Amino acid sequence: MIRTLDFLFSFVGLLLTFPILLIITIIGLFDTGSPIFLQKRVGKNKKAFILIKFRTMSVDTKSVASHLASTASITKLGFFLRKTKIDELPQLINVLKGEMSFVGPRPNLFNQEELIAEREQRGVYDVLPGITGLAQVNTIDMSMPKLLAETDQKMIATLTLRDYFKYILQTVIGKGGGDRVTKK
Repeated sequence: MIRTLDFLFSFVGLLLTFPILLIITIIGLFDTGSPIFLQKRVGKNKKAFILIKFRTMSVDTKSVASHLASTASITKLGFFLRKTKIDELPQLINVLKGEMSFVGPRPNLFNQEELIAEREQRGVYDVLPGITGLAQVNTIDMSMPKLLAETDQKMIATLTLRDYFKYILQTVIGKGGGDRVTKK
C-alpha cells in the first residue's frame, strides 16, 4: 500500500509543483549555473542510486555529508531552499521511480562508513530510503551515526500508515531542523 501511495503522491506532487520546480530551476541557473544537484547515495539493499535535489551550495563544494559542509558554501538561494525544504522537491522523481519512499531512512553517502556499519547491523538497508522519517522530525542527522541508525531501526519496526502521514505532515509544517552544516 505504501508504494501505491508513494507513486500517487509523487506523481500528483510533481504535477502540482511543476511551476515551482521550473521557477527554482531558472533562478538556480542564475544562482549557481547548475540548479540541479545529483549525488550517488546508498539505497535499498545498499544498491546505488542517484539522488536528485536542487543545488543549495556552490558548484565547487566538496561532496560530503551536510554536517561536514560549511555554511559558507550555501548560496543565498540555497538558504531559502533549505529553510523551506523546497530543495527536496526533485526527490519526488526518486520516489516516482521507486528508488525512494516519502518515509524512510535518509539515504547516506557511500563514504559514511560508520553510519553504513551501524545501519547494516540494524537492517536499515532492507527498506527504501525516504525523504523524511522519525529521525528527521526529531532533528537527528547523520552527524550522530549510532543514534540515527537506532532511530531508523525503531521507525522501520513500528511504522504504520498513520505514522507515514504523521511524518510527512510534521516535515511539511517544519518539525525537525534538517541536516546540520558547520558554521564557518
